[in-house]
Amino acid sequence: MAQDKAALVKQLLDVQRPAVEGMARLLVNDSVAPILQAGSEYLQTQVPAEKREALGKAAEAEVQKYVQEAFPIVRDKAIQLAPTTVGPLLEQNFNEDELKQLVAWLSSPLNKKFSDLNPQLGNALTQKLVADVRPTIDPKLQALNVSVAKALGAPTNGQPPAAQQPAKPAAKAPAKK
Repeated sequence: MAQDKAALVKQLLDVQRPAVEGMARLLVNDSVAPILQAGSEYLQTQVPAEKREALGKAAEAEVQKYVQEAFPIVRDKAIQLAPTTVGPLLEQNFNEDELKQLVAWLSSPLNKKFSDLNPQLGNALTQKLVADVRPTIDPKLQALNVSVAKALGAPTNGQPPAAQQPAKPAAKAPAKK
């Protein structure tokens, strides 16, 4: 019976391979998010407007090169680790009949249809949620931005630091001459 259960776990892991690959892609994309954010802020505040597009494209090309290199490494390691990390948890928490049901469900056309629709479902909820909570959350976020700036000793000028554009005052100073 243990051999049958192990075979079912392997089958389940095979069916779940796209989810494991998706997790790996998400990890790689999440790893570059802070770099993209910092780069975007730098472009907007420190780079002349006429150079932003070209430099932004060059930076984006570097990020894409990294993602193309890093993703296969992370994906392959995730696929390699799944049987020894996820496999034992599946064996411990599901009996043979439950594993059969899981394999059947995950392999089913209905699950495929639901999985294909799931991003749309998430996007619809996210868009509505953001629209509904923005009036309540934005003032709190702006107040947090000011509080953090004060805690760090950064000037606030009565505005959240995100609203301040350091490059603009520098650009205005020469214009006054």
